[in-house]
Amino acid sequence: MTTVHVAASEPDAQFLAPNQIVPLLIGATVDEVERELVLQTLARCDGNRTRASRVLGLSVRTLRNKIRLYAASGIDVPAYQD
Repeated sequence: MTTVHVAASEPDAQFLAPNQIVPLLIGATVDEVERELVLQTLARCDGNRTRASRVLGLSVRTLRNKIRLYAASGIDVPAYQD
């Protein structure tokens, strides 16, 4: 069975099979899933927007615009860490 890596909010990474991930997504909107994916990817990339945009397949400008919307909504966005 194929496993899919899901970034955890805690330092420990979790590995879940696809049949375990889908129930976690049920009831969430596409915007909520996208936001979580962006935030978790930023966290994994230590806040590096260029690297996160490559991983997500987005332009840096698009990622920056999403981050700006999240921050305006009061959502904590991972900051760049050296």
